[in-house]
Amino acid sequence: MQTDFFLVAGILLALLGFPSLLSAFSESRAPRLAMILFMAGGILIVLAVTGRPGGYAMADIPEAFLRVIATLRR
Repeated sequence: MQTDFFLVAGILLALLGFPSLLSAFSESRAPRLAMILFMAGGILIVLAVTGRPGGYAMADIPEAFLRVIATLRR
């Protein structure tokens, strides 16, 4: 279950990096925050994939999101 949290958090961090990246490029500045978000998200995704026996398939990702949401709603 911990790997599900890592996967979901990593995907969300990586997704949050895209608006920051676009903002930095549109204002002609270095995308520091975007790179930090991408690296943190990537590290969490790698931890999740390597920590789960057999890894994750693409079909497992929506199920992981649902398991994390169900755990948080308790």
